[in-house]
This record gives sequence, C-alpha cells and structure tokens, in this order.
Amino acid sequence: MNGRLTSWTSPEGEASPVAIGAAGWAMVAWRLPLMALVVFGGLLLLLVLRLFERPLFGLRRPLTPFITQAVCRASLLLMGLRLHIEGSPMRGRGAMVANHASWLDIFVVNAAQRVYFVAKSEVAGWPGIGWLARATGTVFINREARDARLQREIFEARLRAGHHLCFFPEGTSTDGLRVLPFKPTLYAAFFAHGLADILSIQPVSIAFHAPQGRDARFYGWWGDMTFAGHLLRVLAQTRQGSAALVFHPPVRIADFPGRKELARHSEDAVREGLRRQLPEGSCRG
Repeated sequence: MNGRLTSWTSPEGEASPVAIGAAGWAMVAWRLPLMALVVFGGLLLLLVLRLFERPLFGLRRPLTPFITQAVCRASLLLMGLRLHIEGSPMRGRGAMVANHASWLDIFVVNAAQRVYFVAKSEVAGWPGIGWLARATGTVFINREARDARLQREIFEARLRAGHHLCFFPEGTSTDGLRVLPFKPTLYAAFFAHGLADILSIQPVSIAFHAPQGRDARFYGWWGDMTFAGHLLRVLAQTRQGSAALVFHPPVRIADFPGRKELARHSEDAVREGLRRQLPEGSCRG
C-alpha cells in the first residue's frame, strides 16, 4: 500500500513541488514525534477505556469519542493549523455529509464534532490508518451490490444508537477547490425502515486556505500523492494556513421524496459554503 487515497486528478495539473529546507525539517523533527505521541497515546487510552465501555454500553460509546476529539484538537494545535467554525454541529439524530479534500478532514471535523466516519472497505487494510479507523469506530462499506442490505442494517444500528455518522458522498478526495457530484447511493440507507422519520442530514463545507505563497491546493490530497509525503509537507510548514468548517442547517430526511433529491440538496449547500469560504475566483465548481 503506497498511501494513495484516490486516482482522481486535478484539472489544473499536479501540485506545485514543495522543497523542504532546513527550517522545514526542524519543524518535522519536533512535530512528528509529538503528534505520534498524542495520536497513539490517545489510541491506547481509548482502547483501554473501550474494554469497560463496550460491555457496559454495547454499541453506544458515551466516553471514548471525547478522547478522539481531544486528540484531533491537540493534533491541529501541534500542526499549527487554525480552525474556524461557522454555524453549529447538529445535536439530534442523523448524519453529516461533507466535501472531501484530504486526510486532514478527519482531524478538522472530529475537532468540531464527535462523529464516526464512513469509509470504503479498502481503508480498513491500510497500515496505521486502518488500525486507527477501526479503533475509533469508523464504518467500512463495500460498494458491491450484494452487500447493500448488510450495510443498510449496519447504518441503521449505528444511527439508532445515536451515533453521528459522517459521509463523503463524492467518493474521493480532491484538491479542495471544488465539490464533485454527490453519489446518491449512500443516501439510500436513510430511507429504510422508518429512519427518515427520525433522522436529519446536515451538509458541511470543508475549506482549506493554503499558507501564504503556496499553491491554493496545498492541503488537497489526490492522484499519486502518498500519505507520508503529504504529511511531511504539511508538518514542514513554519507558517500554516487555516481550515474552515461551515455547518449548514440540518434538514429532515422525511421532507425529501428520495435519495436523489436529498443528495442534490446537500451537494448544493456544500458547494455554496465552499464558494463563500474560498477567495473569489478560487472555487472551481
């Protein structure tokens, strides 16, 4: 596994090369070990607490998500990546849907809201990342049609347990300057077995502002980029940019006739939020 998330390529071409100088390597030298300590130390604490949480509460996780959130907040602080939040995360039952720019999305969203991500099944087998994802309660999906019923049952159980799930309906990460068409397939689970009557969907726009002087797509992760290479490039920045989260008003699933209409509404809301956050002319669609 080379750490690639997607084969999607930016219409503007490859990312501008970023050379890491002496100052950059100095930043990596202290940031990387501290981040590893925070992430894996938090994971160890989470796993120990889960030994007691699981038999007492079953599928519900009333305690461990706070550890995940604290780890993500501390990691953003260590990276020097500032986070701006507009709007309020949903409190009622339901799920969030967002655009997907980078592995950084996981830290940014979790820092603002305690959620469980939905990821493609291949991620479960990725060294390091897959282990972390499983431990923090990520839901893995297989896009094979024969597994659709099982996946709906898993979604239903998690949502009825009060979990806030977070989907990336584009199905891939991008360069952060655009919103790709949302795939309606994932929305089908929300219309099963009466879930539409008790759940809401909250669209969320994720926008990254590159460090001064860098390519506007600096924080995007796409194409042939490796996780290790992208991580080092981010950690090496002496002066980081920032991230912004726009929480749009939640909408009741029951107010939509079907998954296609719900997907279109949330896609439009996410695109509008991204357009407002990026500098004029930067958003590509």
